[in-house]
Amino acid sequence: MNRRTFLKQSALAAGGATLGLPGLSASPSVVHFPKGKAESCIFIWLGGGMAQIDTFDPKRRGNSKAKPKIAGAEYDSIETVVPGVRYCEHLSRTAKIADRITAVRTVNHHVIDEHAFATNLVHTGRLITGSETYPSIGSIVAHELGAVNPDVPAYMLIGYPNVSRGPGYLGAKAGFVYLTDTESGPAGFSRPDDVDAMRAARRQALLEPFAEGIETSSLLGEYIEAQREALRLAGPDFMRHFDLSKEPADLRELYGGEFGQRCLLSRRLVQAGVRFIEVSHNLNFINGTGWDTHNEGQQNQHILIQELDIALSALVTDLESKGMLDKTLIAIGTEFGRPPEYDGRGGRGHQGTAFSLVLAGGGLKHTGAYGVTDELSKTIVENPVSIPDFHATIHATLGIDPRKDLYDGSRPIPLTDQGTPIAALFG
Repeated sequence: MNRRTFLKQSALAAGGATLGLPGLSASPSVVHFPKGKAESCIFIWLGGGMAQIDTFDPKRRGNSKAKPKIAGAEYDSIETVVPGVRYCEHLSRTAKIADRITAVRTVNHHVIDEHAFATNLVHTGRLITGSETYPSIGSIVAHELGAVNPDVPAYMLIGYPNVSRGPGYLGAKAGFVYLTDTESGPAGFSRPDDVDAMRAARRQALLEPFAEGIETSSLLGEYIEAQREALRLAGPDFMRHFDLSKEPADLRELYGGEFGQRCLLSRRLVQAGVRFIEVSHNLNFINGTGWDTHNEGQQNQHILIQELDIALSALVTDLESKGMLDKTLIAIGTEFGRPPEYDGRGGRGHQGTAFSLVLAGGGLKHTGAYGVTDELSKTIVENPVSIPDFHATIHATLGIDPRKDLYDGSRPIPLTDQGTPIAALFG
């Protein structure tokens, strides 16, 4: 019996008085959340902090080169196919499919505007504590739903691993398989030429006696289970999904460069039955700073935005052409936004109190944009959305109850930190 159940039953037995917890004797109010029908999620990560004022929440023009500098957007804005919704001029392809997209413009958090803390918060929905390592949203989805197809992992990461993307207290079974090279796929899953399936099976059989008697819930037991899963997946049946040469040349060209090829691979992995794929946009070499546009990094930010525009629009239209868009939720995450003011060398600082995250597809009722900020995208005016709310929206879209309890041992931990899905996105 877990602690919550024990306290509730004790309070009921004592009329709610003996333990001094009268509230536990009452029937808890039932909260009903919308449940979507999406089956998979592609989570695009823009590490560094995408400037919302220069992308999905454009405002009046500023000037980073004037003396003194004038606060505002770096670029002009353009109309989208959704009346009244404008995006940055460098999102011209995305503007044409804005009716399949919602830029959530009023996301906010109040953690220190530091990359590691904010990255962890946006991935896990919780602040870092000294006593608990919380699981990432990818690990939670993998834990709750498993893979669509058991022949592939539930959770894959196209980018570099770290603890913010990991399983936390859920353990290794909710972890990810990762790769950094789209051409070769994940390391360690291709057998040597002289090891066929039968030989690999014999090797695995030799390992099994060493695992006997080990508690499955222990760290060693979780490691052994993860090793079994890796051995099961190793081989050509799994690795064929990473062969992008099987895709038509014109489609590969439509997706653009390396980041686009990562997005194309994510579509192939969704087709293969992977439940959750995170794709990192690691193109720091383009402007020297990636999305962390301090100082001179701001001046070539438009190249990053154009790369995102090409890849995102290709991913949405490709999924749609294959009848997969309503079943695949695309989410774009970043650790915080940027203020409208410029720093001494023409870049931007960090802003967590108002910024944009993006959702597309997934069978949601898209409106191009949700929420309203002030004239410089600095203060939220209507419909604030917390990070737990954004997580709850993703979970609900995938049919997961965002208030469900997970367990670290016998300790119940709500799946989100009181997150509430954005009701307007559900039909």
